[in-house]
Amino acid sequence: MTTSRRAYEEDVGVTSFGLAPIKSEGNAISYDTERQAFITRYIHAVYALGFVITREMVEDDLYSMAGKRKAKGLAFSLRQTKETVVANLYNRAFNSSYTGGDGVELCSLLHPNFAGGTWANEPTTDVDLSEAALEQACIDIGKWTNDRGLKISAMPQSLVVPVDLVFEAERILKTPSRVGTADNDINALYAMGKFPQGIKVNHYLTDTDAWFLRTNPGGTEGLKMYQRRKMEFALDNDFDTENAKYKATERYSVGWTDPRALYGSSGAS
Repeated sequence: MTTSRRAYEEDVGVTSFGLAPIKSEGNAISYDTERQAFITRYIHAVYALGFVITREMVEDDLYSMAGKRKAKGLAFSLRQTKETVVANLYNRAFNSSYTGGDGVELCSLLHPNFAGGTWANEPTTDVDLSEAALEQACIDIGKWTNDRGLKISAMPQSLVVPVDLVFEAERILKTPSRVGTADNDINALYAMGKFPQGIKVNHYLTDTDAWFLRTNPGGTEGLKMYQRRKMEFALDNDFDTENAKYKATERYSVGWTDPRALYGSSGAS
């Protein structure tokens, strides 16, 4: 999360250098160049809501009872709006109608590399949350490269699940031995500490069997929020009705610059 003082913000991707070649004795050094990669634009939107209290309510001293309750409800609605807007990054992660700077959705099998080729941040076939699925996801993330094909040593940091999967996630990650088997095998995910930031339950996820892994995408910018204007409250009186009008507004944008910040599956069903 960061602040902004503009109508919109743009993150301009830059490709890295390639591998260093051998320099033969007496020969000149080889030079490489960085190139501008994909551009992601964050357009700040204004979210606003208000309520009205009649002059009669104020005169009859009902404001202290109704007005304060309405003001708290208004603040709650604005906070819920922000939670929902941010959670939609996950809820729309597999929706091709919502694309990032590289032209595809957040979780895709066909993210283009600016230098050529494609890469994926979802399983080839969407699968339900399981020990095997998480192990394969860790393997997939560990093979990620940057646009020039260099390994970035990405690792999962946390598992993000809806309320519906929290108990299954706990069983998979919090036991020393493998779950659902009579074999005396260790739980490799638990033993290796594959999720140092643990399980994150997001109450605003709409898909009951979708799950996501937050990662450390090699030092690049991942999921982002720009706070253009914090929540503000204001009031005024309407001349014709003499009603008191109250409003709350906030301005921000959310998105992603590098989709390597997330790995996800929409579940098998």
